[in-house]
Amino acid sequence: MKKIFNKPNFIKFVFITMILSSVFVTVKMIMAPTVAPLHNPDIRVKSDYFLMLLQCILGTFAMLLPGFTERRLKVSIPTNMIFVYSVFLYCAIYLGEVKNFYYRIPNWDMILHTFSGAMMGALGFTVISFLNKTEKVPVYLTPIFVAFFSFCFAVTAGVFWEFYEYAADGILGTNMQKFGAEDGTLFVGHYALTDTMTDLLVDCIGAFAMSVIGYISIKYGKNWHERFMFKRKNNENNRDSL
Repeated sequence: MKKIFNKPNFIKFVFITMILSSVFVTVKMIMAPTVAPLHNPDIRVKSDYFLMLLQCILGTFAMLLPGFTERRLKVSIPTNMIFVYSVFLYCAIYLGEVKNFYYRIPNWDMILHTFSGAMMGALGFTVISFLNKTEKVPVYLTPIFVAFFSFCFAVTAGVFWEFYEYAADGILGTNMQKFGAEDGTLFVGHYALTDTMTDLLVDCIGAFAMSVIGYISIKYGKNWHERFMFKRKNNENNRDSL
């Protein structure tokens, strides 16, 4: 946790927001009705707040993940990458769930999925670039292969996220896949699949855009992607690109 408070103010702000939101949502969940009253069907019920609480708790642990990764893998994660990661968590969890932007702001979910596809694509570049530079891998990976791996990595992460949403909706009775309206009205047929398929589509768009940027960066030596690359810490405290 000390790592968090050594980071820029916005990153500390997001971490504190996640903790305070968890407390706030817990109190609201205790006070909320189990079923919405007929005279006010739009009121939030316990299951709504339970989803918020789950997301806030996951967000709190997600903010600790970079520090854990740095310690376990002996790497240094660029502040730029942690900043972008924190912006995404703030927009997805606090603004999206707690402030209800998913329903208040048109296409908020679509914007975030596009952003996350690009972000996971950047992470894919980090992983494959490490393998490409290590002496333990006796092959040279071409820029097109690195870009393709990055795209597949990001899309696979998006698919697993949809698995998580589907499981949460089935087990906890939430509406993460937006198969129903905010007032509880269930969508029917093809329309019920719209949110999931749109999420996967924009995941692919974001991942493809990052793959193209990464390809150009590697192919033509632009080094744009290196701003978000992990750095390895060796015994002499020197750092090589991961």
